[in-house]
Amino acid sequence: MKGSKQSRTDLLEKKIKALINVVQQLLDENAYLKDLSVGTLETVKLLPGYDEAIEQLKIKLKEDGEKKKMEVQAD
Repeated sequence: MKGSKQSRTDLLEKKIKALINVVQQLLDENAYLKDLSVGTLETVKLLPGYDEAIEQLKIKLKEDGEKKKMEVQAD
């Protein structure tokens, strides 16, 4: 009986270690993606016309927000 409990404990330990490895891999990948996205954003900021494009997006978002607000009031 004791051997059975030991093997079950060993199996559970192996599963926990495997899960820890998976979580660590996910954390590493998440950090990589964060660095990649920050680098991409900083690169885009250096492109000509960036400031103008941001202003256009702000105007578009404001207009879309007003449209949604009007649609909700109409319902």
